[in-house]
Amino acid sequence: MINLQHYYLPGELEREIERFVEYYNNQRYHESLDNLTPEDVYNGRRRECLSIRDMIKRKTLKARKAFNLREGERKNQLHLLRSVS
Repeated sequence: MINLQHYYLPGELEREIERFVEYYNNQRYHESLDNLTPEDVYNGRRRECLSIRDMIKRKTLKARKAFNLREGERKNQLHLLRSVS
């Protein structure tokens, strides 16, 4: 991204590099860090972040399963209604 821009003053380039480093360390998820930010790992929040993520995943899978079961029941009911008529 930095290479795509034209910087006419050294200060502009320095500010853009600072913004990128801030993003890279504090917002960007790194695959090699279990998709956590370096800041999370450095500050010892790895376990907390991963447990929150796991809880969200379990809730999502449970909700998806309930939805799919309801959809399956609805389709079975429609099939029964069509076969009776």
